[in-house]
Amino acid sequence: MRPGIVFKYIGVVMLLEAAFLLVCAMVDLAAMIGLVEGAWAASGIASDIASGSVAASNTTSGIASAAGGLANGAAAGSFRALILSAAIAGAIGALPTLLVRRQEHISNKEGYCIVVGAWLASCVVGMLPYLFWGGEFSVLDAWFESVSGFTTTGSSAIADVEALPRGMLFWRSCTHWIGGAGVVMFAMLVMPILGRSRMMVSSVEMSSVARDDYKYTSGKVLRIILTVYLSLSAACVVMLVVAGMGWFDAVNHAMSIVATGGFSTRNLSLAHWNSPLVEGVTMFFMMVSGLHFGVIFATLTGRRNNLFRSEVVRYYLASLAVVALIVSVSSLAAGVYENFWQALRFGAFQTVSITTTTGLVAADHNLWGPLAMAVLSFASIQCACAGSTSGGLKSDRVWLAAKIVRQQIRQQQHPNAIIRIKLGGVTQEASTLGFVMLFIVTYFFLMGIGTAVIAAFGYDPVTAFSMSVSSLGNVGQGFGEIGGFGNFSTVAPGVRFVCTLLMLLGRLEIFGLLQLFLLKWWR
Repeated sequence: MRPGIVFKYIGVVMLLEAAFLLVCAMVDLAAMIGLVEGAWAASGIASDIASGSVAASNTTSGIASAAGGLANGAAAGSFRALILSAAIAGAIGALPTLLVRRQEHISNKEGYCIVVGAWLASCVVGMLPYLFWGGEFSVLDAWFESVSGFTTTGSSAIADVEALPRGMLFWRSCTHWIGGAGVVMFAMLVMPILGRSRMMVSSVEMSSVARDDYKYTSGKVLRIILTVYLSLSAACVVMLVVAGMGWFDAVNHAMSIVATGGFSTRNLSLAHWNSPLVEGVTMFFMMVSGLHFGVIFATLTGRRNNLFRSEVVRYYLASLAVVALIVSVSSLAAGVYENFWQALRFGAFQTVSITTTTGLVAADHNLWGPLAMAVLSFASIQCACAGSTSGGLKSDRVWLAAKIVRQQIRQQQHPNAIIRIKLGGVTQEASTLGFVMLFIVTYFFLMGIGTAVIAAFGYDPVTAFSMSVSSLGNVGQGFGEIGGFGNFSTVAPGVRFVCTLLMLLGRLEIFGLLQLFLLKWWR
């Protein structure tokens, strides 16, 4: 293996991260300029109040200036932290990018190391703005927030999100947006170079539509992903603004929604707006972002392998509808809502949010009863489609597993029959089906280990299981202490670290990360 090649490609990712850090610093700079102008304006208005109220005018002006000064100080500290972080990321990325020659061929090991190394390096560098800014961030808090952001999990260890400066809020959203695009782009861009027979991480989750996309050159696939990703992001921003959000909130939430992340600029998440229109727009884009990007592109360009022909998409949408209906009835039966339409409004939103692993919150689903909890737990394990930014097992694997079970039953009934399994009209190879089942077994095994380890810290079974499922599936939302409007700010430090490991395992499709710890693999 050639370490220089690995570091070169990781360096490109670091340069990209440095560029985003600079953009976030500019957000803080704009906020500082706006705060100074706002303080001057407030001071002028206060001085123009009734000429006889000089004392009141001075008091009002002083309060406005003090508030502006505090906010400006926080923004200035955030600006310095982001600039310093950008400089470090740029330096780390520039050296290998400039010094190492570009190579056309990348080996299997190098491909794995590039993908895994890029994720780990991004998470480490992503800590820096939080650490340099200080505030309530410890090293573990910064690591948790960074990993949760890049893996698009959306869990947070911050007690008061609204106290963060704008640049820091924007950086949190950027980690989602980079991570959401990155997981697809690296799989699509690097893995095709290795050949169809050894696509490693990506081959397991590929539906027939995904394999068709791999017939393109890597550059073509990258353009498809970026086109869909950018288009969805831009459309989401516009629609959220039309629905009543301000531009800053809309941009941040769009980055979170399309990446199926979950970070919000508000402590109450989407419940802050309490707007059916905002929730409807958010729900639509969460649902679309949970679809395979190749299928979205095929639909928009009039190709055959589109949304209307995909059996996985039909299963995904049907499961959303069934879960939403059950959850709504459960919450209504629990007496949480006065009528079915109110229950359906919040039930459907939380169902889509959890299934797509976005994790934004419009209502406290902790109150909806055990049936809703059980069904939403299933949704947080299955999740959305392969080829999207969603985490979890993926609907493709669950649908294939159901077909495998059906095949085994029919095979027992007709021992001499040759029964093949098709997905989207394409016959699935035995190796692919075997790997699907292996992945599912390993996924549940790790989920069980995570639950046991978290329970060992003294957490009740519901909370421990929910933390494990939420972290491994990159869902962000759960039940118990982390359900509804709760977060990880009160969770034990050891548990938070365990959850970050589960997040990385889930985002890297388990075997991508485990591969690095197999000694024989390095020989």
